[in-house]
Amino acid sequence: MRAHYRAEGLDESSLAPLPMDQFAHWFKQAAQAAVAGMIYEPNAMVVSTADADGRISSRTVLMKGYDEQGFVFYTNYESRKAQDLAANPNVSLLFPWHPMARQVIVTGTARRTGRAETAAYFRTRPHGSQLGAWASAQSSVISSRAGLDAAYEELSARYPEGSEVPVPPNWGGYRITPRTVEFWQGRENRLHDRLRYVAEPDGTWRVERLSP
Repeated sequence: MRAHYRAEGLDESSLAPLPMDQFAHWFKQAAQAAVAGMIYEPNAMVVSTADADGRISSRTVLMKGYDEQGFVFYTNYESRKAQDLAANPNVSLLFPWHPMARQVIVTGTARRTGRAETAAYFRTRPHGSQLGAWASAQSSVISSRAGLDAAYEELSARYPEGSEVPVPPNWGGYRITPRTVEFWQGRENRLHDRLRYVAEPDGTWRVERLSP
């Protein structure tokens, strides 16, 4: 169960000056690969958090935006990941673009998005997903699937298709401000290219090459 990577290399001279610009370049290529059927959901990322006792948990979520300030995703603020982030805002993100022999690994700090930004995104969600944000008390123990479905059906009757669903007060976004962003390119003989941007105190970025 061993793949041989024959992709082109990643060289310092080809990197963008800023990590988010480099991410934009790679993400555009991943999105194109998705259109070609090579990658499923290129905006899927593994989010790893740690609670107050240092116990780590990971899950896959969908990145819903990125800009020069970082990466954005949305969740229930009472979920396990949100409870972890309340106790420890340090987080790691991983974009696993395996068919392209690429990964992007981010470490950074999470903070909540503003309510206006959250509401603007919520309005873009499909009607069913808006109802789902209300129906699910994410990460809590439930007695049965039937209870979850019943909660959804009750909400569906209260807010039929075409009506405005209010934004749940316990639901919203996080923006991950990166401290490091590593671009990993698979190469032959396991001699992969790993170039990492590291944030400096003065706001600039240092690029370092890591041994594979």
